[in-house]
Amino acid sequence: MKFKDPLIKTKIIKRYKRFLSDLELSTGEIINAHVPNTGSMKTCWEPGWTAFVTKNDDPKRKMKYTWEITDTGEALICVNTNLPNKIVKEALENGQILEVSEYKTVIPEKKILDSRIDFFLQQEGLPDVFLEVKNVTLKGPQRKALFPDAVSTRGQKHLKDLIELKKQGNRAIMLYLINRTDVEKFSPAADIDPEYARLLVEAQKAGVEILPYQTQITPEEIVVSKKVDYSL
Repeated sequence: MKFKDPLIKTKIIKRYKRFLSDLELSTGEIINAHVPNTGSMKTCWEPGWTAFVTKNDDPKRKMKYTWEITDTGEALICVNTNLPNKIVKEALENGQILEVSEYKTVIPEKKILDSRIDFFLQQEGLPDVFLEVKNVTLKGPQRKALFPDAVSTRGQKHLKDLIELKKQGNRAIMLYLINRTDVEKFSPAADIDPEYARLLVEAQKAGVEILPYQTQITPEEIVVSKKVDYSL
């Protein structure tokens, strides 16, 4: 997924009220930027780190700037949670998710079981696939990527849905999009949400496929790069 316009480099001053941030341009001007992330963003920002932002001059927008990427000095992190499904959709259509590369029909936002699963895949002669995406940005000890970064009742529900869809004879996939470059493996954040971690073990036992894929991030584009190991 390529950014349409060049990103603007800024210095982070603070994030507050979840969706707001104060950033400093290279000119010294302080700007307000929208933070499109409902999570805690733990380990994803500190004062003085770099934030890359986009600018939109549409007069209908309340805030012109949007925080897209954090640069810690050692790693890049995609913090815009509106982007992961776009990144995964592109990867699915390009056959970059090897486990489902044979599937040519990719339908976003499939409504089923009183939920919306991120992607529904079909291919003649193969079982239907329901694939849910979670954006992973929390860094833990030993270079582990962890999910979730806060208790996620919604995430718990999605795991239950995938277990049920698997029981119905479909393929069910939980894809963790690891959107930072300084981690090497994945685990559920059991200390933060033990129920989510328990359900993930249950999902694996039920036959739900767990696919942690890491992205390659630059200020120009974000693409799915490689699959990483995980432990439950």
